[in-house]
Amino acid sequence: MRSGFISIIGRPNVGKSTLLNRIVGEKIAITSDKPQTTRNLIQGVYTKEDVQMVFIDTPGIHKPVHKLGNKLNAQAYYSADDVDAIVLVMDASTEVGKGDHFVIDKLKGATKPVLLVLNKIDKISSEDLLLKIDEVKNLYNFAEIVPVSSVKNDNIDRLLKVLENYLTDTVKYFPDEDITSSSLEFRLVEIVREKILELTEDEVPHSVACVLNDMTEDENTINIYIDIIVDRDALKKIIIGKAGIMLKSIGMSARQDMEQLLGRQVYLELYVKTLKKWRDKEKYLNELGFNEF
Repeated sequence: MRSGFISIIGRPNVGKSTLLNRIVGEKIAITSDKPQTTRNLIQGVYTKEDVQMVFIDTPGIHKPVHKLGNKLNAQAYYSADDVDAIVLVMDASTEVGKGDHFVIDKLKGATKPVLLVLNKIDKISSEDLLLKIDEVKNLYNFAEIVPVSSVKNDNIDRLLKVLENYLTDTVKYFPDEDITSSSLEFRLVEIVREKILELTEDEVPHSVACVLNDMTEDENTINIYIDIIVDRDALKKIIIGKAGIMLKSIGMSARQDMEQLLGRQVYLELYVKTLKKWRDKEKYLNELGFNEF
């Protein structure tokens, strides 16, 4: 048995969570086209024959504008401290920008091998990919450069084969059937947050957190009660919507995903609450779990 821990880092919106979901073969991390979708360290477990890799999906590294941003960056940096390898994900279809350079600067002095994954190659031609590789190869002393498309499942097998070379442990950390260390409760509240990301305007998602209030079970149904936390009453009105239409849409979409995950009928009740400036208050950040890493 060969095993090890691998951290997935990068600026926001480069496809880190999509890559993790593709590797483990199931959706364990929510995805969105909006930056900073991931807010917690999420472990995904890939096990095949005599190999086990534990991947740590991290929040996108960015220049923070409030305490929550500092917490998210701290989680990403923390994940790179005690792993066997670091996977830096970059979007091959966009220009190398300030955000990419910001992350690379943070890697300077890293003692672990850093592999560069150029994601979203399905969006560019082969000629443009070669130009991109030539552009990025001197940005850092990368151990490997692997182009992939997480959406199209292109070259993922090769990436996994390459990563096997960096595994240093001989311990099986998780049973074969486990694909994540995230709790069921965490996955349920993340489903709700994903639907908010999908259905609301750009100004809403970054001000939203979701918390499981209660979960009970009877003979036929799992009853789930989730609080949606926002920092302004105006956003509360947006999420509820006229005559409650938006909240109903969020709930219907989330309930369908929950029933698929749980294999049971779900009764879902959502409450929207305002905690003013929660992203800048240690008390709320602690209560919402952003200091737990």
